[in-house]
Formats: sequence, C-alpha cells, structure tokens
Amino acid sequence: MEKPPSQPPPRLTSDLAPGNQTHPTAFILLGLSEEASLQPLLFGAFLSTYLVTFTGNLLIILAIVTDPRLHTPMYFFLANLSFADICFTSTTVPKMLLNIQTQNKAITYAGCLSQMFFFLLFAGVDTFLLTAMAYDRFVAICHPLHYMVIMNPQFCSLLLLASWVLSLLHALLHSLMVLRLSFCSQQQIPHFFCDLDQMIQLACSDTFLNELVIYLAAGVVVLIPLSGILYSYSKIVSSVLKISSASGRYKAFSTCGSHLSVVSLFYGTALGVYFSSDATHESGDSAVASVMYTVVTPMLNPFIYSLRNKDIKQALGRLFSCRATPT
Repeated sequence: MEKPPSQPPPRLTSDLAPGNQTHPTAFILLGLSEEASLQPLLFGAFLSTYLVTFTGNLLIILAIVTDPRLHTPMYFFLANLSFADICFTSTTVPKMLLNIQTQNKAITYAGCLSQMFFFLLFAGVDTFLLTAMAYDRFVAICHPLHYMVIMNPQFCSLLLLASWVLSLLHALLHSLMVLRLSFCSQQQIPHFFCDLDQMIQLACSDTFLNELVIYLAAGVVVLIPLSGILYSYSKIVSSVLKISSASGRYKAFSTCGSHLSVVSLFYGTALGVYFSSDATHESGDSAVASVMYTVVTPMLNPFIYSLRNKDIKQALGRLFSCRATPT
C-alpha cells in the first residue's frame, strides 16, 4: 500500500517567513465606512469639521496674541492648546479627506509611522497643557496673593517646554518600538488613521514588549496628568466652598468652568475609546468612537472658551472690529 505524502510542517511566524516583511510598503486605511454612497457625506462632514476647528482655534490664538489684556498665564496656555489642537486634527483629517477624494486608501509605511508619531506627540501636548492650566487655576484660587510670583513667565515657559519634551519622548519611544516589529505583506487598518493600538495588533512578531511599554507610558502621559488635574480641582473646590458669599463662589467657579468642560470632554472620550472591550476594537467601532476626541473635541474647544469666557468674547469682538474698521 502506497504511503500518503506527508503534510508539510506548519509555517512559523518570523521576520524571515515568506509571507512577512520587516517593513511593509504600505498599509490600507479602511476608514469609517466602506459604503460608496457614504463617502461624499463623510467627506463633507469631515471637511466642514476641520475648517471649523482650524478657523476657531486660529481665532482664539489671534485674539490672545493681539490683545494685551489676555497676556496672562491662563491665556498663554490656552493659545498653545489651540495651536496643539490645530496640529492634532491636521495629523489625521487631511489624509482621510485625500483618501476619500482620490478613492485610494493606501498610506506608505513611512507615512503611517509619521502619522502615528505626530498623533502621539500632539495628543501628549494636549494632556500636559490641560494639566498646566489646571495648576494655573489652582494657584489663582488657592494662592491668589502669590499668583504672579509663582506663575511667572519663566515658569510658564518651563511648563510649556516640559510638555513638548515629554510628549516628544513619548511619541519617539512608541515609534522606535514599532520599528522593531515585522508586519505581514497585506495589512488593513480598520481605522481612519494609523492608530498605535491597531498597528500593534497587525504585527506578525511578538508584541509583548510593545504592550508593556504602552501601559507604562500611559501612566506618565495619561494617569499622572489626570491625577494632577483631579488633585488641583479637589483643592479648588475645597477653597471655593470656604468663601462666604455666593457671588464670590460663583466668580471663582466661573474661571474654571471652561477648562473643566474641555478636560471632561477630552478625557471622557479618549478613555472611553481605549478602555473599551476587545470586541469593540475588533469590530472597528473604535474608529467611530475615536472621532469624538480626535475631531469633535478640538472643534468644540474654541466654542467652549468663547461662549463661557467673557474676556475671550470681548477680545474676539475687538479683533473683528479692528478688521472691519476701514484704514
């Protein structure tokens, strides 16, 4: 009786396996939907949102820069937050719009890595700036007599520099960790941008070290700033409750309302995405949820600060009146 041919041994996943390559030529961004009928609607919605985000944050920056009354630590951080929000959305939305317009969902490996790097960079800057703004409000309310001494220009510049340096190191760390991974030939990312978590899930090599670094780095970039914000506001609430007059308490709380709204919106949506279940990530629903903190939150920030802040509204009014005044 003839012996049946033996089955070939299973292929081992390694960097040298025929189906794998260390640096793939490109990834495919599947976006929010593959329905052809929805593409014009998505293009219009994201283009409108991006233009509103860009224009609104730019107006906040111009109002603060051109109005000497707003040259204070709080508005110094707000102007930088608006700049970071412009860069944050510019990292992902223009590429998505280009993909929809050209009907080409490909992004090069270098382009994907660059997009991931700048996304992590500006997201980190946002978190640290929100923490610095919380500390500014803490000093203003809890130590008003020493406010100008503590929040001097040198210290504010140092906080801004630290925000950028720490965010840069965080983004560079993850980018270098991704470089060590090998990816299969055909890669489809169920997202509208190169998300770090999605890229690691698509790797063919061992990702244990990458996942460990993500959890450790999250403590520095997410948990420590969030803890600082919560601590600052616990002290603020404690100090405000000691104020005898209701008008005094309202005035103190009103200076924190806009910042607290932005913090709640940013952290609420971001943590909701990254602490969701594994099933949500696999189904691609995380891409839709990510729209909230990557696109919607930067768009709403100018409205929150302009509608709730009398100084910003007055500065914007003076800015438009200057533009409208004939020379």
